[in-house]
Amino acid sequence: MDHETTQTPSRLDGLTPRQIVDELDRYVIGQRDAKRMVAIALRNRWRRQQLSPELREEIYPKNIIMIGPTGVGKTEISRRLAKLDDAPFIKIEASKFTEVGYVGRDVESLIRDLTELSVNMVKTRYLEQVEKKAEDLAEDRILDLLLPPTSSPAPPKDSTQDQSSKYDTADDTRQKLRKQLREGKLDNRHVELEVKERGLPVGIISNVGGMEDLENNLRDMLGGLMPGKSKNRRMKVPEAQKVLAQEEAQKLIDMDEVTKEAIEKTEQSGIVFLDEIDKIAGREKGTGPDISREGVQRDLLPIVEGSTVNTKYGPVRTDHILFVAAGAFHVSKPADLIPELQGRFPIRVELEALTQEDLIRILTEPKNALVKQYQALLETEGVTLDFTHDGIQEIAATAVEVNDRTENIGARRLFTIVERLLEDVSFEAQELTNKKVVVDAPYVKKHLGGIVKDQDLSRFIL
Repeated sequence: MDHETTQTPSRLDGLTPRQIVDELDRYVIGQRDAKRMVAIALRNRWRRQQLSPELREEIYPKNIIMIGPTGVGKTEISRRLAKLDDAPFIKIEASKFTEVGYVGRDVESLIRDLTELSVNMVKTRYLEQVEKKAEDLAEDRILDLLLPPTSSPAPPKDSTQDQSSKYDTADDTRQKLRKQLREGKLDNRHVELEVKERGLPVGIISNVGGMEDLENNLRDMLGGLMPGKSKNRRMKVPEAQKVLAQEEAQKLIDMDEVTKEAIEKTEQSGIVFLDEIDKIAGREKGTGPDISREGVQRDLLPIVEGSTVNTKYGPVRTDHILFVAAGAFHVSKPADLIPELQGRFPIRVELEALTQEDLIRILTEPKNALVKQYQALLETEGVTLDFTHDGIQEIAATAVEVNDRTENIGARRLFTIVERLLEDVSFEAQELTNKKVVVDAPYVKKHLGGIVKDQDLSRFIL
C-alpha cells in the first residue's frame, strides 16, 4: 500500500548532513564517523520523501550497528537524532527479549511501544492546537456552575422593557463574574464537578513477561464497553478549570485523525535503538541458559526486514523504520549474528574509547554539560561554583585513572566522580557562609585523592 505523506514539513527540510553533525556536536563530543553515518541515514529519509510514491516504497533504510564500549555516546547520538526530526524514538535492550515459547517480552512489543509513543506525540500536538479554545469552553462551564444560566437564552420579542432589563442584568452579572475569574478573585471558591472515572474491569496478576501487553489490550477493549463510573468532587475553581479544560480538549480533537497520523509517523519516521545487541549474538552449540539467543535474532529478523505488526491502533508496517543497533562486542563480534540479521544492518561504525581530552570537553562544551548542570542546580541556593581549568583537568584525569583500574564505563564515570566531589557542597548549600566554591586541582585532590589511591575503596565508591 502506497502512503501519501500527510505529515507537517519535516525539521530536516533545511538541514544538510553537515548541519546535522553540527547539531549533534552540541550534545555529543567526538565520534565523528558515527555522526556522519547517522546524518546520512537521516538525510536519506528526507530525500526519500521527495520521490514519487512508487519509487519511495522501494527504498529501504540502511540500518546501522554501532560498535563501542559503554559510555561513549551511542545512545545519546540516536536520541538526539530522533529529536532533530521530531521522530518517535524508543530505546530497548535486546537482552530483554526471549524466543517465542520462553518466558519474556515478545519482540513485536517494541513496535507496539513505538506506536504508543507516536500516538502520544501527535495527540499532544493536537491538544496544544485546541488549548485556547478548550480553556474558553472550560471558563464558560465554570461560570455556569458559579452562576447557572437563565432558562431562556434571550428575551422574547414581545417582552416589556422591565423584562429586557432583567436579561441585561443577568448578562452583566455574568461578564463581571468572568472578569473576576480571569483576575483570580474567585480562586478560593469551590465548585462541585461530576468527574468520570475510567472503569478498569480487567486485572491480570502475573509475573510472566509479556502479559502486560495482553492486560493493556483487554483494558482498552473492555474499558470502552463498560460504562465509566462517575462521582461528584468538590474542588477549588483553578483545579476545576484544569479538569474541564482537559475534558473539552479531548472532545475537540479527532482521535481517528490522531491515530492515522501517528501510524504514518511511526512507519515513515520511527527510530528503534536496539542496545546490547552483542548479548544475543553467538551460536548455541548445546543447551543452557543462553539457548534462546539465536531464537531472539530470528524473531527480530522479520521486524527488521519489514513486516506488519498488529497494535491496538491498527496494523503498523516496519519496512521503513530505522533500526540502530549497538553493543560493546567485547566477547562476541558482529559476525556472530546470524547472516540474515547481519544483512539487514549494512552500515557498521566503530566508536572510539574516550580520552582525557574528550572527557574535558564533555565536562564543559555540550549544551547540557555536567559542569553547567551543577552550577545551575546550586545557583538556586545562592551558591556559585567556579570550576577552574586545572580543576576540570584533574576531574578528567581521575575519571581516566578509575576507568583504567576498574570497569571502563566511559563518560558515565564523570557522573559518579562529580557527584562525590560536590557531595559536601550539595548537602551544606544552605548553611555555607562563603557562597562561592572554587573547584580547582587542590580541591579535587583533597576530596578524591584518598579514595582514588585506595583501589578497593575506589571500586565501591567511584
